[in-house]
Amino acid sequence: MTNSLKPTRVLVTGAYGLIGNIVFAHLAGRPEEYEPFGMVRRRHPSSRIEHGDFREIPDDRLRIADLSDAAGVRHAMEGIDVVVHMAADADGRSGWESVLQSNIVGVHNVFEAAREAGVRRVVFASTNQVVFGYRADEPSASAANVNSGDRAFAPVRHDQPVRPLNFYACSKVFGEALAYMYAHVHGMSCICLRIGWVTANDEVMNPTLWCSRRDIIQLVELCIRAPQELRYDLFFGQSANEHNFVDIDHAREVLGYAPQDRAEDFIHVRERADRIREEG
Repeated sequence: MTNSLKPTRVLVTGAYGLIGNIVFAHLAGRPEEYEPFGMVRRRHPSSRIEHGDFREIPDDRLRIADLSDAAGVRHAMEGIDVVVHMAADADGRSGWESVLQSNIVGVHNVFEAAREAGVRRVVFASTNQVVFGYRADEPSASAANVNSGDRAFAPVRHDQPVRPLNFYACSKVFGEALAYMYAHVHGMSCICLRIGWVTANDEVMNPTLWCSRRDIIQLVELCIRAPQELRYDLFFGQSANEHNFVDIDHAREVLGYAPQDRAEDFIHVRERADRIREEG
């Protein structure tokens, strides 16, 4: 979807969040292909970002707007080709009102502003939490249990019904539904990424849910560059872990996703480093 004559103008919302910031930095490193902009609601980074990894956005590429401010979001969309919508109330701990304003009202503002601005594609950051309800059922329950020795299970597919268990996941289901509507009613290209557990230093908190930073960067870029004919689709964003809770083959088949990392490799590297420190 990139234009060979001029760089694709990409707006990354939540560009001072963990994933948004690494995506912006990656795109900024390819000026012949991308002209990235960042939309943030304040000028300081998320607490999830490691200090040395933070990429500050130049003023001429920075657009400040709260998701609940429809006019501000519309202004941020001017002249944009592709929106990567990462901004959200990330876990709902601030309560329903925050989820409502950021993830319900806000996501509507993003899609509507993109439509009005003539944006060609929206890449919507969803979450693998939209299917966490399967963790109560076998065989998926074994997949969710990090310590389980029984690994004979089928990963949850992208085409299975959603089963959200909290307000945050419910709000992401709403965002996926909006993406479908804007794709099929308004003719936009809308791609949903159900992102797994990404951490600042690639620490593996749960090997069945983990995604490395470079794998999520690859997936986002593949979504940006996908053919315009890809009107709507859903992809799980996890690395090539030995026991993934969700299926990533659909992303391989449609996008050409080739994950570079496995949770197990990162666990072993950390374990070796811990042993070396202990042995002094």
